[in-house]
Amino acid sequence: MEPTDDAATPQLGDLLDAGQGLIGQAESFVMALWRPWVGYQLLIALGLFAVAHVARMVLAPRLHDWMRAREGWPMWRIRWLVVLHKRLRAIIFVVLIWIVIFVMREVTWASRTYQLGIIANLATAWLLIAFATRLIANPLLRKIVRYGGWVWVTVSILGLTDQVAGALDSAALSLGNLRISVLMVLQAVLIVGVLWAAARFLTRSARGRIAGNADISPSMQVLAVKAMQLVFYGTAVFIGLKAIGIDLTGLAVLSGAIGVGLGFGLQKVVSNLVSGVILLLDKSIKPGDVITIGETFGWINALGARYVSITTRDGKEYLIPNEDLITGQVVNWSHSNDFVRLDITFGTSYGDDPHLVRKVAIAAAMAVPRVLEQRPAVCHITGFGDSSVDYILRFWISDPTGGLTNIRGNVFLALWDAFAEHGISIPFPQREVRVLDRSTLAMRRAAAAAEKDVTQV
Repeated sequence: MEPTDDAATPQLGDLLDAGQGLIGQAESFVMALWRPWVGYQLLIALGLFAVAHVARMVLAPRLHDWMRAREGWPMWRIRWLVVLHKRLRAIIFVVLIWIVIFVMREVTWASRTYQLGIIANLATAWLLIAFATRLIANPLLRKIVRYGGWVWVTVSILGLTDQVAGALDSAALSLGNLRISVLMVLQAVLIVGVLWAAARFLTRSARGRIAGNADISPSMQVLAVKAMQLVFYGTAVFIGLKAIGIDLTGLAVLSGAIGVGLGFGLQKVVSNLVSGVILLLDKSIKPGDVITIGETFGWINALGARYVSITTRDGKEYLIPNEDLITGQVVNWSHSNDFVRLDITFGTSYGDDPHLVRKVAIAAAMAVPRVLEQRPAVCHITGFGDSSVDYILRFWISDPTGGLTNIRGNVFLALWDAFAEHGISIPFPQREVRVLDRSTLAMRRAAAAAEKDVTQV
């Protein structure tokens, strides 16, 4: 519904009144600058800013060199030192101006430092907001909250809150019973941004504590972190919208209808989400496990809400939907423990002693790094082939993340060296071809031989 002319006229009048109030405040401020002590205070502030600038030029390089020499410090401490280095001029200016205000109030009247107090309050508030917004990781959101905070504290310190609020609230759009003003939008962005940053900070802090708790399994750690993210971020949005006066009860019916529609249209997405929760609860897989699904072999990097990230030995990263891990066959090489048994087959000549072959094969396998000594290797005869006696060699490892193909190759190479040392041969298929006397090939050969004899005669 579009606003009518009768509704727009009062809003336009309120906006003009608020604008005239701001213009009057600006004229009063400009006229105050012509007073002698006001001008002196502004000159003092400019002088202090120049001193802070020079001090920053002298101290910043030394601080930078000192920071580079801090080896072994935590990363969070280095980041805050970088922030202090970037805001060094503002810090020096704030310290100097408060010292000057304290001294001037001791030797002269308090009214002689009124403008300096306003400048000091503004500089201090801006500096604190700059530090606080560093907790916001998103660059765009950080700038919005920072500049919005600077504008808000400036208006508050200058005593223009009512005038600016009235002007922003007058610029509004009415849609039925819903009235959206510029003030409401700015408040929503600022409040939700601050609460979102606080929720992000709390989530990161809780994630660090949960990750450092060895009593919680990796899968439960992921589930706990995702649950906290949902609670913290949802609470931030809910409180932010309620704080600016938006009635959320009317959204209940709309959200229900949207939920029904999404349930039909996003069945696969919902199935993957539910499957992800099941995987986290039953602890069948967890970050760091080595699994095989289909033709894909690798270790799990992360458990996502929709997919599982698996990295293979060749550096490829596969995103496997959670539903496939629930419905398909998955080989988890490190589910209950990290012990993995590997089998390799080989053959030796019939002329070699099988007792010696078994002894040499076991010793060769046990000498390979990564093969476990506490779980001895075994070697068995599996059959008598056409040209070799067939064996199977079984050994154990405890680090499947280190690869399976490479350890098999190392054991084969150890067998090759051990067999060469003990004179054990590895046969290969040989075929003997006989030509029958009355076959076509034999008759052709005989004819060719007779023709050759006649030619020689």
